[in-house]
Amino acid sequence: MKVYISADIEGITGTTSWSETELNAPDYQFFQRQMTREVEAAIEGAIAGGATEILLKDAHDSARNLDISNLPINCKVIRGWTYDPMCMVAGLDQSFDRAIFIGYHSKGGSERNPLAHTLCTYADVKINGEYASEFLINTYAAALHGVPVSFVSGDVGLTEEIQAINEHIVTFATKEGIGNATISVSPQLTIMETKRLVASSMKVPRAALQVTLPEHFVVEIIYRDHTRAYRNSFYPHAKFKPHNTVEFITGDFYEVLRVLQFLT
Repeated sequence: MKVYISADIEGITGTTSWSETELNAPDYQFFQRQMTREVEAAIEGAIAGGATEILLKDAHDSARNLDISNLPINCKVIRGWTYDPMCMVAGLDQSFDRAIFIGYHSKGGSERNPLAHTLCTYADVKINGEYASEFLINTYAAALHGVPVSFVSGDVGLTEEIQAINEHIVTFATKEGIGNATISVSPQLTIMETKRLVASSMKVPRAALQVTLPEHFVVEIIYRDHTRAYRNSFYPHAKFKPHNTVEFITGDFYEVLRVLQFLT
């Protein structure tokens, strides 16, 4: 079984402030270690569940966060950014049996995590009229290749969103956001439950995990700055809308990934 893992940090246990998520920031080291430990637990769970080959994507900020010294020999890792439209799931293709997302977080505009955002902090993203999370974008990206997502860890708001989309996707809630604060579970509990739940998620039938792609996509990128919105509205087939918004319509989700690659 071939498994893909994408790892972010804003949904890792305990992360609350941006200074805890940025490479070389003074508050970063503990949460870098915790991100690594949660990813290692996911890898152990995947192997226990039957994975024979794993591709790991470090998918936060610099994409150089994880300590890779203890990765098993059947795991490869992508560090840094490839700059192709698959972005946080770069390297994922139809050869994979399922995907796992670790440390993911609520969508931009959400009050459920003080670190909530979607792809960038200077704009929010809507797809077909609804605010979109990185989970949704990357799940649709995986669906382009017929690969289902079987497990996701992150904040409570995200896990509730996932259950509304597909109740068969196994989730674990690391924390709940309240204003500019978080209430987190024990880091040890996250590690223990991630390993256990990832292993059990390997047994969920692929057909039950599949998420159907919509037939068309209306993408709205709502910027904080109207000048950025105006400039980016010159992207091919995009248009400017009032209140700092660029709209892009397509029937091909890969084109959605492409526009997000260039405009966020």
